Amino acid sequence: MKILIIFNREPYDNTDVTWNGLRLADKLMEAKQEVRIFLMNDFVDMARDVCKPPANYDQNLSQMLRDLIAKGVTVKVCGTCMARCGIYKNHPYFDGAAKSTMPELAEWVVDSDKVLTF
Repeated sequence: MKILIIFNREPYDNTDVTWNGLRLADKLMEAKQEVRIFLMNDFVDMARDVCKPPANYDQNLSQMLRDLIAKGVTVKVCGTCMARCGIYKNHPYFDGAAKSTMPELAEWVVDSDKVLTF
């Protein structure tokens, strides 16, 4: 089954929404599902080397995303959002997180069995 997960909120927002979404992606991989992740809006910061967890947060969400990439999750990141969103505007994305477009996201939505958003 092809599962697309779209993250589109601020990653460190004083909730565990992002952390739980990344944990779900990991468990879906363990269940032998094909997982693809698309990052939009302020969530694009998670794919940047400069993004670090705040002092009061005990999880490194960028590292969790890197770990998913290492396990074979395809990660695409909104190219338009690179310059418009996040604290680290215009910083490049790290290896394994490919700059993408809205038409590519639309293709993924059509080609997915399930689409989840966080």
